Amino acid sequence: MDSKLDMDDYSNASLEGDMSIPGNKTNAPIGAPDFNTLDEPIKETVLRDVRAVGVKFYHVLYPKEKSSLLKDWDLWGPLVLCTFMATILQGSSSGEYDGGPEFAQVFVIVWIGAAIVTLNSKLLGGNISFFQSVCVLGYCLTPVAISLIVCRIILLATQSPLLFFLRLLTTTVGFLWATYASFIFLGDSQPPNRKPLAVYPIFLFFFIISWLVISHN
Repeated sequence: MDSKLDMDDYSNASLEGDMSIPGNKTNAPIGAPDFNTLDEPIKETVLRDVRAVGVKFYHVLYPKEKSSLLKDWDLWGPLVLCTFMATILQGSSSGEYDGGPEFAQVFVIVWIGAAIVTLNSKLLGGNISFFQSVCVLGYCLTPVAISLIVCRIILLATQSPLLFFLRLLTTTVGFLWATYASFIFLGDSQPPNRKPLAVYPIFLFFFIISWLVISHN
C-alpha cells in the first residue's frame, strides 16, 4: 500500500510544473527583449521590427557606432533595398531590350556578390559570422539606393552634359559613402595586416552596383 502511494506521489510530481516562460533577464543574451514576445500583439512585433530596421538605416547614413549592425543582424533591410533597386534598374517592360539588367540579374549580383565578399572575409581570418557580414553589406547599399533615386529624378528632365555630371557626382558620393560605411563596420573584424585584401572586394562590390546606377537611362 505504501509503495502504491509512493508511485502516485511520484507520478503527480512528474506531471506538475511551470509551463510559463520565465522573464529572468540575467540569463538573457545581450540585445534580447526583456519581455515575452510570444504574448506580444502582432502589431507591436511588426512595429518593433520596423523601428529596428530604421535604426540600422540611420547608422549606415551616419556610421559612427560600429556594433549597431553586428549585435542584432537581420536581412529585412537588405531584402527591401535589393527589391527596390532591382525594380528600378530592371530593363523596359516592353518587348524591346533597352540594355538594362533584368530583375533577377540585379538580385544575383547583390546576393551572390555579398556572399563572395563575405567568403573572402572569412578566408582571410575575419572574426565575423556569414550573416552578419551579409547584413552589413546589404544595409550599406542605402547610399547607393539614395543615389539611384536622385539619378532617376534627374533622368526625368532632358539630358545634357551638366545633368550627366550631376548623376556621376551623385553616384560617386553614394559609392564612396557605402564603401566607407562598410569599412567602419567590417574593418575591425579583419586582421590588421590583411585589411587591404578585405577592402578591395568590398570596393569592387559597390563599384559594380554603382556602375549599374550610373549606366541606367
